[in-house]
Amino acid sequence: MRITLLCIGKTDDKYIQEGIEKYLKRLKHYISFQMVIMPDIKNVKNISEAQQKEKEAELFLKNITSQDFVILLDEFGKELRSVELSSFLEQKMVSSVQHLVFLIGGPYGFSDLVKQRANYSLSLSKLTFSHQMVRLFFIEQIYRGFSIMKGEPYHHE
Repeated sequence: MRITLLCIGKTDDKYIQEGIEKYLKRLKHYISFQMVIMPDIKNVKNISEAQQKEKEAELFLKNITSQDFVILLDEFGKELRSVELSSFLEQKMVSSVQHLVFLIGGPYGFSDLVKQRANYSLSLSKLTFSHQMVRLFFIEQIYRGFSIMKGEPYHHE
């Protein structure tokens, strides 16, 4: 199995980028993981919220195949504990899912088209985080999930 994280816009803060790189490096020992950064939508001040979500949907859907298992990182998604996320990942691996694709939407969330395409929706918290921080938190949780799977001492419970 491989995992892809699709995001819109680059990570500007150096400390967040350093954290992301730290966990991406650690993840290489467990799974093929890539983070794909799609360009920001241009001229957002001149388009409506719905138009921005539609343009973002076009970018997301170009990067997804019909065989991909698509998971939205969405505030309204299901909340899982770290051990539950680990079990979820393991279940996808044993059920022969070839490619998990996680999406971090823009500031207004996902269009209905993207929601309809998704196979699952996951919330990292009821709190609101910047899109840049969500990337770091999510990648750390994927790393944590695999360390739990392997019985390694990173996670304490």
